[in-house]
Amino acid sequence: MADDELAQLIGTPTGRSVITVERGHVATFATAVTDESPVYRDPRAAAGAGLAGIPAPPTYPFVMENFGRYPELQPDDQPAGNPVVTALGPLLAKGGLILHGEQSFTYHRPVFAGDVLEGTGTVVDAYRKESKGATMTFVVVETVWRERETGDEVCTSRMNVIHRV
Repeated sequence: MADDELAQLIGTPTGRSVITVERGHVATFATAVTDESPVYRDPRAAAGAGLAGIPAPPTYPFVMENFGRYPELQPDDQPAGNPVVTALGPLLAKGGLILHGEQSFTYHRPVFAGDVLEGTGTVVDAYRKESKGATMTFVVVETVWRERETGDEVCTSRMNVIHRV
């Protein structure tokens, strides 16, 4: 894929999804990341910590779409195809490795069990770097999660996908 083709990916939507943050999934995720704090399991512990509800652990937005995405909640106007897959398909044809790179989260407020959030994903950057004789192509996707009812931003998740040959 040529550099101009990579540049054309920037600004391309990667889709929208609506998710419901569920208490059981939050507790399961907390266990998976070895956080035994009762605030992720018990509303009384969360209230005792001054929280409005059971919060999700800090890295939970990485998996939110896998745990709480139900078909009846999804918008009808999904983009055709997936720009990330469109970028990676031609890269994979060249061989090499696909790696999950950096992941970051910016919070505007905590994510709580019971939240219904709408995520909008966009390719925000795509570029190449040379490193130790290998070419690495980076595709950066950002998903902004908003309260479905109010439209207020809750969390922004940013992820790098790296192809290395």
